[in-house]
Amino acid sequence: MLNPGDNAPYFELHDQDGNLVKLTDFAGKNLVLYFYPKDDTSGCTKEACSFRDELPSFEGVNAAVVGVSPDPVKSHRKFVDKYSLNFTLLSDESKTMLEAYGVWKEKSMYGKKYMGVERTTYVIDPTGKIKIVFNKVKVEGHTEEVKKALS
Repeated sequence: MLNPGDNAPYFELHDQDGNLVKLTDFAGKNLVLYFYPKDDTSGCTKEACSFRDELPSFEGVNAAVVGVSPDPVKSHRKFVDKYSLNFTLLSDESKTMLEAYGVWKEKSMYGKKYMGVERTTYVIDPTGKIKIVFNKVKVEGHTEEVKKALS
């Protein structure tokens, strides 16, 4: 697991438009990097729409919001279009970034074990260091919690 003060692992992934996005694209800004399990599912949609609605207040504290899941680029495009999302979603089908950030974990549902994304948010400072880690995020109230941490 990564901790505050650690350097954020470097990444290069494609966004919902197929553009290559790199960690260094956010140098000089706070980066709210949130990892979520799956596009267009109830909890993930609620979280994405909350970030969408609050995006102006993040921009007010020099912060960009980026969501990451293992869904393909096409799925992200549909998700962005369906909910008018106004921030970047990154596709990590290879799970390289998910593993580097320690969010690809064994989970269990109805007694079955499987690998999946543990909902986690990292706040990365303008120099590329991890400032705050929110583990096992509960969607309700999370956006407010992140905003408070940035102010």
